[in-house]
Formats: sequence, structure tokens, C-alpha cells
Amino acid sequence: MKYHFFLLFILFSVFGLGQKSKIDLKAIEKSLRNPESPYNYDKLIFKYKGYPKSLDTIEAQYLYYGRNFRNDKVAISDESFKSLVEAFKQDNFTDCIKQGKALYDKDPTNLDILLILLRAYDSIKDGTNFMHHLSQFRSLAEGIKSSGDGKSEKTAYVVNTMGDEYILLNILNIGKEYIRDSKTAKDGMFDIWDKNGNKTYIKILYLDQ
Repeated sequence: MKYHFFLLFILFSVFGLGQKSKIDLKAIEKSLRNPESPYNYDKLIFKYKGYPKSLDTIEAQYLYYGRNFRNDKVAISDESFKSLVEAFKQDNFTDCIKQGKALYDKDPTNLDILLILLRAYDSIKDGTNFMHHLSQFRSLAEGIKSSGDGKSEKTAYVVNTMGDEYILLNILNIGKEYIRDSKTAKDGMFDIWDKNGNKTYIKILYLDQ
């Protein structure tokens, strides 16, 4: 989606190289549902909504990849999301924010929703809400970037959706000059982006719900 590209330079002009970590989806699912775990969903989402800058990379990863195990996700095919996009396209930012906040309350780690809210708040010069959601977006994006180094299938970057893959591609400055090849995996699909033999591996998760 074209609106993904608006904020890329200001969002990711400076990012550290952070420690790479292997994503253990079973451990994430178990911890998120365990009320005694420090990575319990309710504990993490409270922190994420209240003070996202305090999230460390592992906590951000648990929230981002844990979205796969929730039943209240908003899909881009949902009519509510299509309505949000239409309000955005029409520059009806008041209605866009109203709809976006409702969908954010339902699915707060949805990168598509966060990006639309960022653009809407930027358009009405609401710096407070813009910076708050920007911190959330950066935390989740850093969690994705720390999932691997993209140099092989074993160390591929891991994303939840194809839409998130395109967000990551822009963060990594991978554009039209790259050639994409794809390969199926047990629980997803690998996209291999190649430029003059320099390859970047991204795994898109397809998990059974």
C-alpha cells in the first residue's frame, strides 16, 4: 500500500544493529497466555500502550509475533479496515482518526493501522499522538529487524504478513532494482531479494490458527 512509504525516512533514519534472536513461536504463544510470565500479553500491552519507549526488543518481539495467536486481529480484507483506508484516501482525517482509534483498540500492534494513524495525526499537526504511535511503531519494527540478519534461510528476517514485508523492505532500502524469488516453507514462505548476487531472505509466516 502506498501510504506505507510516507514516513520511512523519518521513522528509520537511525536504527542500531541490535542483537539478533531466533524467534520461538511456541514459547511466545505459551508466555503470552501465562499470567505468571513476564511476557504475558496483558502485561506487555499495558506497557506498550502506556510507555512504548520502555519496551525492550524481546518484549516487542513477543507482542509483534504474538499477534499470530490472537483472535481479534483486523485483516486488510475486513470492511472496517477498508472503510479506514477510504477515509484516509479522502483526506477525511477526523473520521480517519475516529475509525483508526477504534481499530487500534481492537488490534493495537497492527502496523497498517499504526501507519494510517501516524499519517492522520501528522496531517492535523497532533504531535503528541503522533510521537506516541511513532514510538510504538519503532518498537515493533525493531523487533522485526532483530529477528535475523537476512543473510540465509536460517537467519531470515521474519514477518507476520506480506504487508509487513513491504514495510521491512523500505526500512532496508530494498527497491525496484532487486529481483524477488520465492520458496515455500513448512510454516510460511521465503522471499529472496537479490541484487547482483547480494541476497536478503525474508520469511512470511503462514500459521494455522
